Amino acid sequence: MKTIMQVLPALNQGGVETGTIEIATALANAKIPNIVVSSGGVMVPQLKRIGVKHFTLPVATKNPFKMWLNSKKLAKIAIENNVGLMHVRSRAPAWTVKWASKDTGIPFISSYHGIYGIKPAIKKLYNGAMLKGLCTIAVSEYVKQHLIDVYHYPKNKIHVIHRGADLNRFDPDKVTQEKIDDFVKQNQLSLDKPIITLVGRLSKIKGQLELIQAIKQMKHKDVTCLLIGGGATPEYQRELNAAISTLPDETNVRVVSVPGDKMPVVYVLSDIVVSARITPEAFGRTIAEANAMNRIVVAFNHGGPTETIIDGETGFLVPVGDVSALAKALDKVLDMPLAEKRKMETAARNNTIQNFSIQKMCEKTLKLYKEILK
Repeated sequence: MKTIMQVLPALNQGGVETGTIEIATALANAKIPNIVVSSGGVMVPQLKRIGVKHFTLPVATKNPFKMWLNSKKLAKIAIENNVGLMHVRSRAPAWTVKWASKDTGIPFISSYHGIYGIKPAIKKLYNGAMLKGLCTIAVSEYVKQHLIDVYHYPKNKIHVIHRGADLNRFDPDKVTQEKIDDFVKQNQLSLDKPIITLVGRLSKIKGQLELIQAIKQMKHKDVTCLLIGGGATPEYQRELNAAISTLPDETNVRVVSVPGDKMPVVYVLSDIVVSARITPEAFGRTIAEANAMNRIVVAFNHGGPTETIIDGETGFLVPVGDVSALAKALDKVLDMPLAEKRKMETAARNNTIQNFSIQKMCEKTLKLYKEILK
């Protein structure tokens, strides 16, 4: 049986890295031999635990000469490990994979996880290596349309395979009261107010400032706002603090950095989850995760969230950057009769189970691998 090789810049924390581990695990469970090539990182031990071999190669480099040297080493690894298909997940290693594929005759595919800049013009050329394989996986219809519009890439070579939530981890029935109590105590949370949560790195594009402005316009100001994330620059932290200071006394804002294994608890505690990114999200995994936990999401109406949220049925979409519309949507959810709210929460989880789970992503990806290897 031929081996599947996944190639990515590094195995540190992130969506691309997590997706690589998830596919490696699915392949191992299906008894399909697979290996991963990267420059290393903190997630390498996860591969070892599932019995998947990792090869360390500096494929994160953007130096053309080093890329070419890497391609020779990658070709050797591929031949020695009986590789039948290479799957590259980022631009820099795409050049290495492209040249290795040419040397060995081993086909490759790519995954487009996001929208890359195309200015200056050389960037578009640099991105183009991702589109030189047999086909490309797009993580959303939004990304697919971008490839068609910007690169004139053939529709029939694009496979939309949405990312999603791990239904084993994001299951409301698995969050115990003990875990909830521990998190509340550790973060000194009060449960006598509705909790509105935004998950994402502390950055202007993630929409923390927009959410704060929306809360100022809400009818319900007696709420707790949880901003889950870190990594703010000193300048943005000052701007965020200044915005928070303008909120009324009854509004409680907590900025908390939360490890990934605690996120199911965060969602259980939340009454509403907000996705207020002001630039389009390629997919938006946190929406799928929140929905899997029976939580209603209110999001700006662009990018990936337009596919994961059915407006008015599983959540609400509001015009991008419109903080007044965001405020009205948040008030609307808080005012919903309990039965109506439970119905929407159930619909959100069912939609995720049917369309946006890690299990579905792995199933579709492995099916594509098998079709190509045939």
